[in-house]
Amino acid sequence: MDKVQKAPAPTMRHIRRWPASLAVCAALILQVIVPTQINVLPQWLLPSLGLLLLLPLVGMNPFHLSRDEPWLRWVALVLVGVLVLANAVYLGGLIYFLNHGAANNGDVLVKGAVVIWVTNVVAFAIWYWEIDRGGPFARAPEHERKVERVDLLFPQLTVDLPGWERWLPGFTDYLFVSLTAATAFSPTDTMPLTARTKTLMGAQSLISLLTIAVVAARAVNVL
Repeated sequence: MDKVQKAPAPTMRHIRRWPASLAVCAALILQVIVPTQINVLPQWLLPSLGLLLLLPLVGMNPFHLSRDEPWLRWVALVLVGVLVLANAVYLGGLIYFLNHGAANNGDVLVKGAVVIWVTNVVAFAIWYWEIDRGGPFARAPEHERKVERVDLLFPQLTVDLPGWERWLPGFTDYLFVSLTAATAFSPTDTMPLTARTKTLMGAQSLISLLTIAVVAARAVNVL
């Protein structure tokens, strides 16, 4: 009688955490050069608060997502909310400065536009990463978490190609989605499916459009 062969156990595939942490660090460092003319908040507030929220995320999962704690996801979402809220304050301050301040100060306009645009890309990349199908832990097959419905439809999930059967999106993929949305003001190769993702992508595109079309264009004319 032939022996029944057991199916091979699934390979552990830890999702990398460090690219997201590195992107957040880059965004926090940029907050130091925010011109005081557009920043009504203390210069140290956002970098300090962001670092305080980032520390437990890095401490629990420094390189890979291996320790699943529900409160960590809430910390990550609060961090994203802080970045987005501060960015909205900067954008409002920049538009006010453009209309009421020394609009010929190209240095302030360029620095402000760069910080706002980069922070916009990083913050929404983390937001997409944290909500798509319930978050990175829910997407990973080795973690026993209920997977929610797909928020972002990547091309790799729609085709059957050799070598892509067990593909999982990482933070770099969500960063690319955020970058293209901020550049093209619309989705490109990855489609938003849910209302919440469409709302987020629409808000991100609007922030990027205001920053580039209104502020950066004026700065180029000044310079």
